[in-house]
Amino acid sequence: MGQKVHPVGFRLGISKEWQAKWYADKQYTEFLLEDLRIRKAIASKYAADDVSRVEIERSANQITVTINTARPGIVIGRGGQRVDETRLLLEKTSGKRVRLNIVEIGQPEIDAYLVARSIAQQMQRRISHRRGMKQAISRAMERGAQGIKIQCSGRLSNSEYARQETMHQGRVPLHTLRADIDYALAEAHTTLGCIGVKVWIYKGDIIPESEKPPIESSLLMPQVAHAEPAVGAVVKDEVREKTEVGAGLSAPAEIKAEQKMEESAQLRPSESELKVEVIVDDGTKVPEESKAKARPKLKAKAEAKDKEKAKSKTVKATKEKEKPKVRSKPKEKAKEEEKPKPKVKEHKKAKAKAKSEGEPKVRKE
Repeated sequence: MGQKVHPVGFRLGISKEWQAKWYADKQYTEFLLEDLRIRKAIASKYAADDVSRVEIERSANQITVTINTARPGIVIGRGGQRVDETRLLLEKTSGKRVRLNIVEIGQPEIDAYLVARSIAQQMQRRISHRRGMKQAISRAMERGAQGIKIQCSGRLSNSEYARQETMHQGRVPLHTLRADIDYALAEAHTTLGCIGVKVWIYKGDIIPESEKPPIESSLLMPQVAHAEPAVGAVVKDEVREKTEVGAGLSAPAEIKAEQKMEESAQLRPSESELKVEVIVDDGTKVPEESKAKARPKLKAKAEAKDKEKAKSKTVKATKEKEKPKVRSKPKEKAKEEEKPKPKVKEHKKAKAKAKSEGEPKVRKE
């Protein structure tokens, strides 16, 4: 048999936290029953679609209850009236001081319990389960979920036999512990019976701090470049010294012009250093001074090439002239035309038909 593990219980202490945060040795059963009563009271006060998750924390003399909801306005009420009512109700059920916190869910389309409840409600209103599943999947993927899987089981679409249907999109890695998978189960109570709706939503991986790459010290501390002074910087200092020695500082435009002139003078090589090379057809490099000497050689080579091309053309023309032309003899053509054509023998029946057609028809009395 297939043995499946609860996705939230499988990840407790790794990427998921407990919904009840307290510890007890002897009073464990009392606290557990108290928590169940608190959850039941909240469910009776609010609709199942409004509240997604209830977290309970215990201290020495106080219980802190946190309600996660997609509709905080409905839970709080006008001027916090509803909050006070729920707080008094919880104090009566537990017999202790209760502190109530309300947290808003930013994206209800990605919350597994709210998605399952919406599908179950649609089925109670006799809407097709497939339609509800498809809409939920498309909304979740649009909101940034990396994968979603929905499973409905029971007497679907008023069938006589119970069956199971699943729809999924994206990837849902159930065996990856670092994967943040939200799971929930909801029930739709229809006239034909109870239909279960399960939802798995994969929101991405939660990387622990121990596995995060360390931040390099070079990124934290600003880097100071210890480089040699550039040529331009030296030129600027010299220009400043000249301007200070002279009568007062000159205009900034004149300083820039002097800087450009000096930089260009330093960057340009001297005339003695410049050596231009010319590459000849042979592949040899010749300096610019010997250009004039190399030109007659190039001309002579070009003339020799032209002569060779002219010779090759004349040789081809002579070869074509030497080939004998074959002419057809006129006598042979005349003989072929004079030859008599073979006679085609006519069938006897065809001859008889031709004779009968030529003779006039005579009636026999």
